[in-house]
Amino acid sequence: MLAKINIEKLIAPYEARLRAYVLSLRDIRNVGVLVFIVIVLLISWSGVKSIQTNYGLQKQIVKLGQENQVAQLENTNQALQNQYYGTPQYLEIAARQNLGLAAPGETELIISKETALAHTIKMPGGGLVPSEVPKQPFWQRNFEAWMNFFLHRDASQ
Repeated sequence: MLAKINIEKLIAPYEARLRAYVLSLRDIRNVGVLVFIVIVLLISWSGVKSIQTNYGLQKQIVKLGQENQVAQLENTNQALQNQYYGTPQYLEIAARQNLGLAAPGETELIISKETALAHTIKMPGGGLVPSEVPKQPFWQRNFEAWMNFFLHRDASQ
C-alpha cells in the first residue's frame, strides 16, 4: 500500500503535464502543425527513397556500360585474331607445325633427341638447384607465416 502511494506521488506532476498536452491537441492550430509535420516527413521520405533508387539505377548503368566496353574489346580482339588467321604468315606456320610441310627448296631433317642433346653446350648453372627448405613442423611454419604477415616481412626471409 505504501509503494502505491509513493508511485502516485511520483506520477502526479507528469500526469498534469500529460493532461495539459492532450488538451492542447484539441486546439486546431496544434493539429494543423502536426499534420504539416507529418506531410513534410512523408515528402522527405519519398525524396530520399527516389534518390536511393536513382543511385542504384546509376550504378547499374555504369556496370552495364563497363560490361559493354569489355564485350566490344573482346569483339575487336576476335576480329584481329581472325584477320591474323587469314594471313599467309599464319598459314605457313600452321602448315609447318600441323601438317609437317616445308617451303619449296627446303628439306626437313628428323633428328633423334639423343643426337640433338649430344651436340649441345651445357650452360654453367643451368641445372636447377633445389632450394633448401628447413624441415619444420606444421605449427611452426604456420606461426612464422603469421608473424611474417603481421610484421610486414617478405616470406623469403
